[in-house]
Amino acid sequence: MTVDAMTVGGTTRTVTPARAAAELELKREEFRLAVRMGLIRTAPLPDRDEAVRDRGGGRERAPERRPVERAELDRLKAAPDFPDGLRERVRAVGAGEAAGLLSITPDRFARLARTGHLSPVRFYLNRYRSVIWLYVAAEVAAFGEEHPALLGGRLPAEVREREAAGEDLRARNWRSRHLALLLRGTDDPWVRAAAVASLLDPVQVAEVVDDPYERSHLDRLRPPPPPGFPVSGAAYEVAERLVRADDPDEILWHRVSLALALDEARAARQAPHPGERPRPAAPAATEPEVVPQPVSDAGAVPVPVAVRPSDAAGGPVRRPAVRARARRGAPSPGRAPARAPGARPGLLDRLRRALPGRTGGGGGWGERRDWI
Repeated sequence: MTVDAMTVGGTTRTVTPARAAAELELKREEFRLAVRMGLIRTAPLPDRDEAVRDRGGGRERAPERRPVERAELDRLKAAPDFPDGLRERVRAVGAGEAAGLLSITPDRFARLARTGHLSPVRFYLNRYRSVIWLYVAAEVAAFGEEHPALLGGRLPAEVREREAAGEDLRARNWRSRHLALLLRGTDDPWVRAAAVASLLDPVQVAEVVDDPYERSHLDRLRPPPPPGFPVSGAAYEVAERLVRADDPDEILWHRVSLALALDEARAARQAPHPGERPRPAAPAATEPEVVPQPVSDAGAVPVPVAVRPSDAAGGPVRRPAVRARARRGAPSPGRAPARAPGARPGLLDRLRRALPGRTGGGGGWGERRDWI
């Protein structure tokens, strides 16, 4: 059974991403893009999930997989252009449809995109392993309104020179945009560092991150590949090249960004090491609390009793040692009470004596002990 909503105090507070997408009349990819672009705000992670991540228990939950508050849905549905306006702001189009929005030829649009005038929002590979770039329709329309001179006539000399040099900034612009969307979805410094590291080759990451435990932690927090990413074969190799920085100045930029992100992450907390468990913060030293005892006799003055901070706060109380009980004559919980002289041993005593390695007296290995 699928839970579509979470309730707090009998009132629905958050809904699942699938329920939110259905109420906003968005497809799954449209909902994901809207969350990544900041059009839909999701609820923060519970403390339980953050604790698991601090122990190296896995990747942080992607923003589009987090619940959405009911108040956020009400805000979006109260817009006068809902749902068409929200759907239009996240509509992705290919190069042909984008050229139609600008009333230019697909060839001219491709030239503008290759020279960095428009940034793709996502990509996929078709059956021929050709890369198909997609653009946000609203951004394409806004570009046409802001740069009408680039839509007709001869392109500027600078654009022609960059095109003649074989410049193609579509992949680089997508990586920059993809990283910005990843960083927007988290405040965790280690997750942010992992997002930067995901754009670098493992060799480049190893040169920046010397500690193997930190590299392992970054790898666990590495963001998942984009939707539709190939899993194997030649298509995977093509897509893998697109998600890695390849220009020297781009590589240098991300290396510096990774080093700065690591400094911030280390200042927040250290990367977990094998066998290491999170240690609770040590309680602050406090003076023993004085608890007055009730007055039993008229005119008697109560004697204050010092109470340890752990006892006053309901903390664990250590049991007295076995030897202390023995000195008071109380039987040990691991030893049967003494029998009267001449009494017949009970069944439990006979079974204890029958254990291998058990001697007639006390102290055998089969005797139960309390470890304090």
